[in-house]
Amino acid sequence: MTHRQSRRKLIVVVLLFLAVGGAAIRHFVAPPSTLRDIGTLMLLLWIPVIGNVVAWFFGKARMARQAAKAARSTEASPLAPPPVATATGPFAADLLVEFTLRPASIPAEDRPIAEGEHQCAFVVGNEGFSVRWQVPAGRSFLRGTLQVLEAQFLSPAVALPKFAPGTPFRMLVGDAFIGDGKVRDVRAAAVSPP
Repeated sequence: MTHRQSRRKLIVVVLLFLAVGGAAIRHFVAPPSTLRDIGTLMLLLWIPVIGNVVAWFFGKARMARQAAKAARSTEASPLAPPPVATATGPFAADLLVEFTLRPASIPAEDRPIAEGEHQCAFVVGNEGFSVRWQVPAGRSFLRGTLQVLEAQFLSPAVALPKFAPGTPFRMLVGDAFIGDGKVRDVRAAAVSPP
């Protein structure tokens, strides 16, 4: 329990005792008296706490309804990033990029990046472009280390004009930026017309 929570709990207990004291005063004191009015005021001090408790219950109920609605509306895991367009066919590099992945915010997720294909969006300014990049077989790396790898755009005709050599970009997965990098080289096959 945090310091703030313990203080709130203490305030609720004090106000509860004041309300019980006010009820006792109202019960034992004759009606036309100042002491009975003070008892009434002591009872009224409990109203804001009751209002907060009722609001808390309504908030919990609303969050439960929203979670149930989200679970019904999507079959994907709530922790999974939104679906992205996938490339078909073999990996054909458009770019040679260097990047550094940012450290994971949760230590349990700070594990080596495995070999194979990975997807994200390269963001330049306020424009994002879906890309897949590949870690060669038999190789993995840790976050925070500079990597030089090949990347392939899912729509190269749209993206390549924005990515000249030396162009800095950020890497986006879901709604989180996971890394920063820059273009080292544009592959000749990517530049030539189809």
